[in-house]
Amino acid sequence: MTTGVRRRMGVEERRQQLIGVALELFSNRSPEDVSIDEIAAAAGISRPLVYHYFPGKLSLYEAALRRAADELAQRFVEPQQGPLGARLLRVMGRFFAFVDDHGPGFSALMRGGPAVGSTRTNQMIDEVRQAAYEEILRHLGIEKPPARLRLVVRSWVSLAESTALIWLEGREIPRSELELQLVHDFAALAAVSAAYDAEMAGILVRILADEPADGPFGELVGRLVGLVPGEADPQPADTDASATEPADAGPANAGPAKTEPADADTGPAEPALPGPR
Repeated sequence: MTTGVRRRMGVEERRQQLIGVALELFSNRSPEDVSIDEIAAAAGISRPLVYHYFPGKLSLYEAALRRAADELAQRFVEPQQGPLGARLLRVMGRFFAFVDDHGPGFSALMRGGPAVGSTRTNQMIDEVRQAAYEEILRHLGIEKPPARLRLVVRSWVSLAESTALIWLEGREIPRSELELQLVHDFAALAAVSAAYDAEMAGILVRILADEPADGPFGELVGRLVGLVPGEADPQPADTDASATEPADAGPANAGPAKTEPADADTGPAEPALPGPR
């Protein structure tokens, strides 16, 4: 027969339990809408006991954000093997999985939530961005990045963050499409920078040298080529014949368009409107 006696938790174990409970609640609802009473009930303890471990809701909120920030930073860690495009696509898959699972919590972390303007919260946000930045540089194998590459990577990290926040507002675009689009965005940012700087051009060439045609970067090239009129979009066969046929092709070119020889001894005159060779 069980006695129903509950195991007593140690101080740190209870703190970690409360952080986990709070993070779960914050992941499904805005932190402003979650009360200490709800957190206590979910943890199976009394409201005063929550205050025994945390001075207040803000302290618990910041602890939950700390855990979320650490987990989010880990989503950018990826073995440095294989083409860069495929690695970045896996990173974006894990990043958006976190965003999808912790929507309100992610928004609170990136926007500050109840602690907006807090030095500690701002520091956590900066740490996540810095971790993502450093991990991307490791993927590129560059320890001392030039100024333009630093700009590209930081811009891309910021773009991924803002894209995720906007996506959460309505999830109007399929998640998988956004993940791929962000990988393409990285290539586009690098390509534009390479057009202005020889060092960036060399980095881009090195990146693309290992990319397969069926990888994310190869797919981007295919999409862009498809937008350019050319062999993939030939002109209709019934275009103006005068622009494509020789001027002396037949009776249709006879008459006023053909000039008479200036002198019988000089031979036939050239057509007035010679066609393409």
